[in-house]
Amino acid sequence: MEIQAMLTTTEKDFERKTLFLDEPKADEVLVKIIASGVCHTDATVLDRTLPVPYPAVLGHEGSGIVEKVGSNVTSVQSGDHVVLGFAYCGHCDNCLDGNAGGCENMMPLNFTGKNKYGVSPIHTEDNVEVSQFFGQSSFSTYTTVDEKNVVKVDKDVDLRYLGPFGCGIMTGSGTVLNSLAPEAGTSFVVFGTGAVGLSGMMAAKIAGCYPIIAVDIHDSRLELAKELGATHTINSRNEDPVEKIKEITGKGAHYSFETTGVPEVTLSALRCLRVKGECATVAVGKRDLTFNVTNEIVLNAITLKGVIEGDAVPQLIIPKLVTFYKNGQFPVDKLVKFYELDDIEEAFEDSKNGSTIKPILIIDKEYTV
Repeated sequence: MEIQAMLTTTEKDFERKTLFLDEPKADEVLVKIIASGVCHTDATVLDRTLPVPYPAVLGHEGSGIVEKVGSNVTSVQSGDHVVLGFAYCGHCDNCLDGNAGGCENMMPLNFTGKNKYGVSPIHTEDNVEVSQFFGQSSFSTYTTVDEKNVVKVDKDVDLRYLGPFGCGIMTGSGTVLNSLAPEAGTSFVVFGTGAVGLSGMMAAKIAGCYPIIAVDIHDSRLELAKELGATHTINSRNEDPVEKIKEITGKGAHYSFETTGVPEVTLSALRCLRVKGECATVAVGKRDLTFNVTNEIVLNAITLKGVIEGDAVPQLIIPKLVTFYKNGQFPVDKLVKFYELDDIEEAFEDSKNGSTIKPILIIDKEYTV
């Protein structure tokens, strides 16, 4: 079928093109895309930090409505509202252990442009294969995805807000709820108050953490962090965050969450911890970090862990997050600004310069709740 999509090539970041999409196989689902979040991971493909074969259609925070299902699909049917998650194999040790975010096949399934069959369902008119990104390529009007990529959600929730639940929002909240798993009353610090950091911070509030400390260099974001649950904020341009965190907590924080990828910030996220503290990082950065393992890690028995996709199974965590959202506990709508698909470059620029925390592209302008 013909689709409209934003094609990324070596010559141009984005160009609206008519492309062609394969019909769903027996275990696949055809989804009409309503909206798609713009995520930092998309930007890291554009700057080649995470290379994906070109030409490609990016986008991996899609939400939409099921158009058609393959003959073996049982979890959704035509007309269902869905959020699209990342691709995972479902049969490696980590997937079977309930940690799809740690799928051993994460990289080939999400970054090589091909699905588990070794092909992409997206093609140009002259049959040139176009890379499918994260198993979905949601910067398009329709997509064909594996059944494991779709998560059914309530039809009474505005789909336009839900796409980021499939990556950025899930990554932030899952890192806290699944990977760090703080006990109520423990102290929590987030470094970086973008969409991922603020999602983690809201999850820390749900978990009952206290104090909850937000660190950033933008006062406007720190004000929003207060509105969303931070008990304390620190502008690290104006004061030493490590000293301030130890002043607030007494012994240092139990948990820190680093989202920036800036080496100096990662060191602060380690040094602000108390003995036996834990630091989780999800950031994709270009600069190396050098530190003394004995002094920074061993002597205070610190744990530093990398987390992918919030150590989450999308089918388990996304419905929980939607329930939190419906109950007013997870107000992600306060992070969002909507853009039309043709304004995609503006959305990326606003995300880069920090003027918008979570840009969302409206693909289907006729959608209503």
